[in-house]
Amino acid sequence: MLIKTRGLIFRTIKYGDSSLILEVYTEEKGIRKYIVSGVRKARSRTPASLVQPMNLVDLVAYERGGKDLHRLKEVKPALVYTRIPFDVMRGTLGLFMLEVARNAIREEAENPILFNFLFDNFRFLDQTEGQIAHLHLHFLLELSAHLGFLPSGIHDQEHPLFDLKEGQFIAGFPGHTHYLDEKRSALMSNILHTPKESLDEIKSSREERVGLLQDLVQYYQFHVEGMREINSLDILREVMK
Repeated sequence: MLIKTRGLIFRTIKYGDSSLILEVYTEEKGIRKYIVSGVRKARSRTPASLVQPMNLVDLVAYERGGKDLHRLKEVKPALVYTRIPFDVMRGTLGLFMLEVARNAIREEAENPILFNFLFDNFRFLDQTEGQIAHLHLHFLLELSAHLGFLPSGIHDQEHPLFDLKEGQFIAGFPGHTHYLDEKRSALMSNILHTPKESLDEIKSSREERVGLLQDLVQYYQFHVEGMREINSLDILREVMK
């Protein structure tokens, strides 16, 4: 059976002398693995640049029931990035967002709402002319809603702290060290409740953003079973300097 779907390429794996296996988050089928033949040959019909991680693509694929590996018939760009490949900060943020999504999303089922969220965020990262200093933090918080552990409660004077383990704003010291202080909790709440189009209105220091980034990665590790280390985190922290 042939299917047509948009996809976000999570990663690529070399296969044989000239082929690749693509791990793709698709709009129609969730996570899928596809083999694309001859892509690493000089005169391939599918250039390797088209199937790089983070690319947004339109796919035509042969879907075989009960199989883990499927074959691509056709792949075209769904969106051509114009800034991400040439901007170190955008590219590093994109790789970080992609790695978090790849590690946290396990669905092998249709979820068009989640797919559209990912598509829209990578398009926004590429196209926005505004500041992107808070975009990855906003992405982590919004993705947590799709994965079922959106921070709960309200940050106010009565609930000034955020408990990373329980995933909620709390009144006082939780009895462990995995919580955000008042200032960092307030920043997280502000980012959470601000549309991404208005994030450049938020004021914060680099140290505050780096600290909150580390906290949110830990938040994912508490709430996503088997969440691996994010290899691009160190690179992102260096670029943020």
